[in-house]
Amino acid sequence: MAIGAPSALAASTGGVAVGSTAAPQPSTAPPVAAAPKLHLAPVTSHFSSVAYSGPVFEKTVSGQVVPYQPLARAGAVTPTGGSAVGVTVALKPELLVPGSRARYVAGLAAAPMSAPAAVQAIVWAGNQIIGLPYVWGGGHASFNAAGYDCSGTVSFALHGASLVTTPEDSSEFMGWGSHGLGRWVTVFSNAGHAYMTVAGLRLDTSAADDPTNQQGPRWRPLRPANGGFTVRHPLGF
Repeated sequence: MAIGAPSALAASTGGVAVGSTAAPQPSTAPPVAAAPKLHLAPVTSHFSSVAYSGPVFEKTVSGQVVPYQPLARAGAVTPTGGSAVGVTVALKPELLVPGSRARYVAGLAAAPMSAPAAVQAIVWAGNQIIGLPYVWGGGHASFNAAGYDCSGTVSFALHGASLVTTPEDSSEFMGWGSHGLGRWVTVFSNAGHAYMTVAGLRLDTSAADDPTNQQGPRWRPLRPANGGFTVRHPLGF
């Protein structure tokens, strides 16, 4: 009985008896799949350049995507600023670029082709007010205004994707949406200011960390840090 115990124990536990030459059996447990890496658009950068020289496309009113042909349009925004007062939606092309990063194209933002439609809509909505002046309270009585403040700018862009139904002020954005960084869109706010990043570009009325030093709604480089702000994002984006 004493000699047979190891063999019996091996048989009952799946082990190998002492002195046995049997090969160990491979595990039948399925391999654990690694969790997919969550895509997060960058929100900080130590580089202030937003220059881009790659291909740019335009989505036409019929939904076709064609190479972008810049045209001299009356009132269109320029890389150095310029007035956009009275410019209609038709004058601001819906620009697209390959990949997952928004790009700066002649003062406007080109939405990434791989972004969800709602993210592209945020970019194109933001473009419509680029170049307008900073106006305290602008964009709060109505989404349509002659100028916008910080939270009015963020509200207008989000409204373009139907993510807000009424304008929010900077304090309200502190509790808006979901906590933390977004996959594509992140809103930074405190009691006195709000701005947002969309697919790697910053939409802000403040010229902080922007070498152009221009005020009012503009696409700007990402900041080196975003300290002092709550961090929120639209659910799912």
